[in-house]
Amino acid sequence: MHRFLLYNGEIRDTSERFLSPGQTGLVNGWGVFSTLRVYDGVPFCWERHWPRMQHDASRLRIPMPSDGEKVLADLLRLLEANQVQNAVLRVMVVRNRGGMFEGPAVTNDFDVIGFSTDVPPWGKAMKLGVVPNGRHAASEFAGAKILSWSENLTRYERAREKGLDEVVLLNERGEVSECTSANLFTVHGVASNQARVLTPPLSSGCLPGVTRAVLLEEIRVAGLTVDERVLLPADLESADEVFLASTTRELLPIESIEGMRIKSGRAVRDRLQQAFTAYIDSYVGARRSPISAA
Repeated sequence: MHRFLLYNGEIRDTSERFLSPGQTGLVNGWGVFSTLRVYDGVPFCWERHWPRMQHDASRLRIPMPSDGEKVLADLLRLLEANQVQNAVLRVMVVRNRGGMFEGPAVTNDFDVIGFSTDVPPWGKAMKLGVVPNGRHAASEFAGAKILSWSENLTRYERAREKGLDEVVLLNERGEVSECTSANLFTVHGVASNQARVLTPPLSSGCLPGVTRAVLLEEIRVAGLTVDERVLLPADLESADEVFLASTTRELLPIESIEGMRIKSGRAVRDRLQQAFTAYIDSYVGARRSPISAA
């Protein structure tokens, strides 16, 4: 984590102590968050991240700031304080009131906290395990990105201990849902003139990832269609390519999945990554300020 963080509009040193165990959201993981990539000083797709946070907060009864542009301006001040142009940015809203352990010193209904860090060195390809029943698609809170992230972290830590990079999470129906912090894509029909790039629908219990949405809604590559479809583990084995997509990783090919034989092609993924990079460049170029561009 970089030296400074954002706390309710103020830039604070990370060594300061200002959070309280009486904040019910910290005790119970009652809050929402999002993780953004920052390219050349521009937080990528804020206009997608913020509404998703608002939507999830409404589902979980978490109060939110009314002005997302004010939060964005505060986050830009944080990046300036940390003197970073390319980084990973985390913003979260923590509910402070409610429950039997609400502390007497709590004065705000919620806290807005933001911090940044360097982009992790993910490598060039990923090795995955498989976790049955890793997502409960029928839950009314399926797909919500909330602070209670310990299940994902535990599975990720276990995977790393086994020499893996991530895991494929199946839902209660045995369908492919997602990874702990990324969406999955398969490629079919590479030999044809119209290859199909498929990702599980939100009904699988997966998170509505921002990179996933950009690939579905914005990226157009000749000879490729990107769509949603229910995927089973057998579809991972029959695919010409498998890759994951996330804010921090962009598009990373999958080279192996534990217990499966998968193809390690990546030509379609490379074309999509090229188109995605061009989209990022266009997005950033349209929003970069004269000062940050200097």
